Amino acid sequence: MHVEDYDYDLPPVAIAQAAIEPRDASRLLIAATLDEIPFSEIANLFVAGDLVVVNRTRVRPARLQANRVPTGGHIEVLLTRRIDERRWEAMMRPSRRLRRGDVLKVGDRTMRLLSEPSGGVATAEFTPNEDLDVFLERHGTTPLPPYFTGTLHDDDRYQTMFATDLGSSAAPTAALHFTPGVVNSLLAKGVDIAEINLEVGLDTFRPMGDGNVEDHEIHTERVTVDSSAADAINTCKASGGRVIAVGTTVTRALESAADPAGMVSPMSGPTSLFITPGYRARVVDSLITNFHAPRTTLLVLISALMGEEWRRVYGHALDAQFRFLSFGDAMYIEVQP
Repeated sequence: MHVEDYDYDLPPVAIAQAAIEPRDASRLLIAATLDEIPFSEIANLFVAGDLVVVNRTRVRPARLQANRVPTGGHIEVLLTRRIDERRWEAMMRPSRRLRRGDVLKVGDRTMRLLSEPSGGVATAEFTPNEDLDVFLERHGTTPLPPYFTGTLHDDDRYQTMFATDLGSSAAPTAALHFTPGVVNSLLAKGVDIAEINLEVGLDTFRPMGDGNVEDHEIHTERVTVDSSAADAINTCKASGGRVIAVGTTVTRALESAADPAGMVSPMSGPTSLFITPGYRARVVDSLITNFHAPRTTLLVLISALMGEEWRRVYGHALDAQFRFLSFGDAMYIEVQP
């Protein structure tokens, strides 16, 4: 498989630059039939005994404005992966003149570069002080996707209604469409909801380089599937219900925690599972997802679950003026057996 096989023309006008209100007023495309319903009516697709699984991760306010010491030059810092209490991987812009050992000042703290920036990313160490998450709440802002040039009335609009576990660099965007009304309609129909946690990294959005898909090194993300979620999933499968993953993050988490027979066990640790064509889903029966950018691992995952039909579905979505990417509309996929 070549990376160019997952390319398509995405006009800038198709990329959502505003967050629709209310959240569940977005459009939902049913991939199998190309029918369309408002997201608020999604419960009509399910029956009692089905299980919807969501990601409860919360986006960390990890974008910081820093100044070089002693010159005062401005550097934007985006914390992307926590190594320990003081050390982080961080994306820095501009990074061309930064060197190992350089010191940046953010608020009343400093951070020292422990490595030379590579591709704009370096390892940095913060000076000891208050808990870093408390510091970020005071000095950081939510890192919105780079292709989003609009404005939000509130940073919480980039958080899902399930967001409780702080730790992601980006939101699990398929769940941005959910509202209490949608959840109540699911529960009233006898559809249960389970929660897992996968800390979303920025690499999830980066296009793959040229060459073969198989040569791409997938990003590693931390997954937590607790015993209550595992039990709910296994009970659903045993009783003939369907497991509906809300987003590619949930899909990766559940498939990472499953054995070859499809039984899910509690899990807490990293996953580097790369779902590519030829993969057979062990747990996930269907998927709610947004429309993804060209040449990304997310699009490869979609192709693995629905086959080459993705091109026809994406072509229809573009023709019908669905909104793409993080603040865009959604799609419902039934996974190929």
